Amino acid sequence: MKETVNVDNEKLVKEFGAGLVGTVKDLPDFYTFKSGVMYSHRDFDKFLSALKKGEKCAILSGVNASGTLHIGHKAVFDTNLFFQKKYGIPVFIPISDDESYVSGKVKDQEEGLKNSMRLAKELLAYGFDPKKTYFIIDQIYTNIYNLAIKLSTRVNYSEIKASYGYRPEDNIGLHFYPAIQSAHILFPQIEEGMKNVLVPIGPDEDAHLRISRDIASRFELVKPSVLHSLFLPGIDGGKMSTSKPNSAIFLSDSEKEIRKKINKAFSGGQKTVEEHKKLGGNPDVDVSYLYLKYLFLDEKKAKALAEKYRKGKILSGEMKKLFADEAVAFVSNFQKRLKKVSEKDLEKTIMKND
Repeated sequence: MKETVNVDNEKLVKEFGAGLVGTVKDLPDFYTFKSGVMYSHRDFDKFLSALKKGEKCAILSGVNASGTLHIGHKAVFDTNLFFQKKYGIPVFIPISDDESYVSGKVKDQEEGLKNSMRLAKELLAYGFDPKKTYFIIDQIYTNIYNLAIKLSTRVNYSEIKASYGYRPEDNIGLHFYPAIQSAHILFPQIEEGMKNVLVPIGPDEDAHLRISRDIASRFELVKPSVLHSLFLPGIDGGKMSTSKPNSAIFLSDSEKEIRKKINKAFSGGQKTVEEHKKLGGNPDVDVSYLYLKYLFLDEKKAKALAEKYRKGKILSGEMKKLFADEAVAFVSNFQKRLKKVSEKDLEKTIMKND
């Protein structure tokens, strides 16, 4: 595994004009900004300024209907929750049941809808306020397509092809979906009058936002602000994916499954205990350490742990246990809250046509 987890983010800064979050003045006093897991941005400074002035603001943060919540979502979800709890702002969450279908990620629309309802319930269990959270499931809130049709007039095939690499033989649903996604992203501004919208995403989703920001400017709207989280590696050291069960800690995993996965996690330790104690380990490539650093520990504790690891005072197995204990507690608490989510709370958060 490479010694950096921010290759994708660096590319956004160097090649696509994103800025470094660390250069923004008066960053929120929250762990995702202190740890650096929120790495790059577009106009986040403008969003913060509007928020502090008391202007209408919103968060827009989607999930895919073919997916399963995992610990890699933690940084984005926690950031969304921070703003919702501290400033009382609404969070709009599109769940892309239609994109999952046209891209072949689910077998039919019924599966996409079923998954969407499950994810909405899980997100409420995660901690989102049912009074200030709005789920956009396109099979239910079909009004979104009217907005997508309007926005589609300001984007062309060449732009979609350049951003997504779609081919003429790909189904037309894929080609049109960026207009639907832009409708999700611009919905709070166009339909709710909230001009200041923040969209926290992973770096691999930036193409969606570049299209949406271009469309916004063509309609003389305020461009949505963007936060890019770091692309943390999978537990196995490769890319995290729901299609690779051992690459992620899912919020549905049992304690036994979590500990088994982490015990096999990519390590920065030496081949033997003796070598490790003598030469020390490399925390920069140790998956357990990276998750602890970016998602669970404060800066002081993370630095102290890294120093002990480099000196061989902490073994790889001990590092894995520290991570496993944190992950088990986190997932266990989530699963307890999930059992308490009522159908009534879920129903009132699902957006419906007027």
